[in-house]
Amino acid sequence: MENWLLLPPIAFAIILLASVLLSKASKTLACRDDSDPGGKYKSYACGENVDRPRVQPEYGQFFPFAFFFTIMHVVALVIATVPQGTVKSGVVAALFISAALSGLFILFRK
Repeated sequence: MENWLLLPPIAFAIILLASVLLSKASKTLACRDDSDPGGKYKSYACGENVDRPRVQPEYGQFFPFAFFFTIMHVVALVIATVPQGTVKSGVVAALFISAALSGLFILFRK
């Protein structure tokens, strides 16, 4: 076997070892100024001190965008995988696009 490095268990072990060594090296090179950490160790604060909690939108505001994103990606996947040259597949793709468009019109109606 000429490509024994490409075997999944061996490749995994090599990548795992490289990751551990890189982690250890980056810990030794990192700056350690723990005298005044401030908001450094708070989650999702990126090192800044947050005085008051920020407004978090409710799920109802997020749902239309997530649904739109999902529909567009599924439509793109289905249209991209339709075989060329078959009329039946073209009709199915056109029906799928029209159903997606009607769903989007219903989603974003006022």
